[in-house]
Amino acid sequence: MEKLTNKEEEIMRIIWKLEKAFVKEIIPHIKEQKLHYNTVSTIVRNLEEKEYVSHIAYGKTHQYYPLVTKEAYRKQFMNIATKRFFDNSYKSVVSFFAKEEKISAKELREILEIIENKKED
Repeated sequence: MEKLTNKEEEIMRIIWKLEKAFVKEIIPHIKEQKLHYNTVSTIVRNLEEKEYVSHIAYGKTHQYYPLVTKEAYRKQFMNIATKRFFDNSYKSVVSFFAKEEKISAKELREILEIIENKKED
């Protein structure tokens, strides 16, 4: 999977949410600066070139749908971030969030429960 730009990622999140969409349906969901139709269309075509989305043609207009799931992208993103910024240590990732107070003790206990239940399977 090729890395996405911030704007491509934003558009991809919208497509995941909508499941399938025409460019004109994507535009209202863009949060910060509103982008021109042609700009959004170009970004979506770039996503198609990178094989993140495909389309169904309806005459001259296209309805886009994701080829890559949000879960697959998240997994790749986390693997890259963990490798690049945390020396491939998931313990360091969790420690980082704990030190930054982004994760509570209750959430950590829930994570431990998930891990322990996984071992039993």
